[in-house]
Amino acid sequence: MSLAAVYAKRTRSGKIAIMRKTVGVLGLLVALFGVLFTLQGFGAVQGSPMSNTTTWSVLGPIIALVGVGLAIGGWRGR
Repeated sequence: MSLAAVYAKRTRSGKIAIMRKTVGVLGLLVALFGVLFTLQGFGAVQGSPMSNTTTWSVLGPIIALVGVGLAIGGWRGR
């Protein structure tokens, strides 16, 4: 195997690792926003038009679960 082929393989696997970490961090961020939306929907966090709204009480946990799924999928790998 040539040196160029080894370098290309390392570069590709490095990019994939960075992309997985990025997806994991974004998933964690989405999960945190889902928790925030849930707390606003239940009225635990006041000062927003989203406070005490049933819509966000339902959508918040769904968004949080999607974020957790993204984070796990991003960090877990193959």
